[in-house]
Amino acid sequence: MQGRKQIEPKMMYQISINDLVPTTNYYRQLSKAIDFHFLYAATKEYYGSEGQESIDPVVFFKILLVGYLNNINSDRKLMEFCSDSLAVRLFLSYDIDEALPWHSTISRTRQLYGEEVFVQLFQQILQACCEKGMIKGRRQAVDSAFIKANASMDSLLEKEVIEDSHAYVEELNEGSDYKVTSARKKLVDRHHAWKAEAYKTMPGHVDTPQQVDENGQLIRPKFLSNHTHYSPTDPDARISTKPGKPRQLNYAGQIAVDDAHHVITGACASTAGSKDSENLPEILEYTRKNFEQLGMRIDQITADAGYSSGIALKYCEEHGIDAYIPNFGQYKPQRAGFIYNADQNQYECVKEGGHGAVLSYKGIKVDSKGYEKKSFRSSESVCGKCPLRLQCCGERTKFKKLEESIDKPYYDRMHEKLTSNEKYAKRISRIRSRTVEPVLGTLINFLNLRKINSRGMKQANKHVIMAALTYNLKKLLKFNRPQALVVSQAMRRIETGIQELLNFCITPKHNFKRSILRASIF
Repeated sequence: MQGRKQIEPKMMYQISINDLVPTTNYYRQLSKAIDFHFLYAATKEYYGSEGQESIDPVVFFKILLVGYLNNINSDRKLMEFCSDSLAVRLFLSYDIDEALPWHSTISRTRQLYGEEVFVQLFQQILQACCEKGMIKGRRQAVDSAFIKANASMDSLLEKEVIEDSHAYVEELNEGSDYKVTSARKKLVDRHHAWKAEAYKTMPGHVDTPQQVDENGQLIRPKFLSNHTHYSPTDPDARISTKPGKPRQLNYAGQIAVDDAHHVITGACASTAGSKDSENLPEILEYTRKNFEQLGMRIDQITADAGYSSGIALKYCEEHGIDAYIPNFGQYKPQRAGFIYNADQNQYECVKEGGHGAVLSYKGIKVDSKGYEKKSFRSSESVCGKCPLRLQCCGERTKFKKLEESIDKPYYDRMHEKLTSNEKYAKRISRIRSRTVEPVLGTLINFLNLRKINSRGMKQANKHVIMAALTYNLKKLLKFNRPQALVVSQAMRRIETGIQELLNFCITPKHNFKRSILRASIF
């Protein structure tokens, strides 16, 4: 006989939510892994002694964890998910018949708490990872990824520009993070020239921020940049993009990852419009403070060429950090046909057939991209009659000019480090790729780092920290120390075996075999 199930709700139930959730449930294990009670002391200063009771701080952070674990970006959808799950209700200490907090309460509480509370939770989980032997501290890999801001490109407004160019430059330098250079000035001028051309044929032409054509359609800006436009919705967000992707308002998430078991040791948000090289000291400072809490220090860091700058390399040298950062593409260790005389602070021409011109130091100048560079220039009387002038100076110029970064000594020392042991440098680069890039992919695709549901740099920083600590918490629950030891022992045996094979192939008769073996390994 075919069965047909029908539900008949009862007036009374004698059942406990504790009996309905299995003992092996993930959220039960999560409650045992971390003691959240320290949050009461960490958030006490944000409350007074009178009035209605707020949401429990422990409950609030547990709700956030549920959202990041399940890749839920909306507070409204998050509370719907929590309400429907018995395991989550037990995790939050809410019974079946209890009403959960409103989604607006989550949003307001997130804005109420300062960044230091989120950092404390991050450090608490990091401490648990360290006690379990998941952090070695030997090498940290640093990288970043764009995070979509909670603002649309349609919200962009044009910055007000005053007519006087000198006052314009002073005002922009005073209120902007960007240096005003000739190239950026041309970008701004190009935008306004296009705008004037697009508006001048309109009947009743009036210069207003929002202009429409004869069909009533809004005239969208043709040239958009952080120098000409801003978002009033989220002023801290910046226009940025990556190859093959549309431009949008973004933040940048910076992370540092320990190469032992891929635990995130530092995380913060930064401005998307700035270069990674300018943000390296910030993420390393966060990481250093976290390591101080653990009683450890950073020995070595590795990052891609985007983090190469004098500021970054100087920071690493001053704090005793062994950095492996490839120099940026425009770096030149030597000038072909010229040698640098450090005693006289000048370049000397050594080209065969030349007149041996001396390029004297002329001071520090700012190039079109805003970088400070040392300028060296020769005399027209020497280079003007040189037979190599056309190929060296050009047809019209009668002197030779060279420019180099004021931070070139830092780049030179990094170049020497990378070229003195190229095999080790390449190995470090491979370690960086396989350490930090999979972590960023996991954060973006599975742990809610793709988009920020709040606004402002402080909220973005909280978002990145929460995603990072959630990742560490998942690794903490999955980590099996005996299994990790077995894997490490197996890797050591493989390395020993490879070395023995290489030693076996030392004799000349095995040169062919040795070459094949090295090619397969490296």
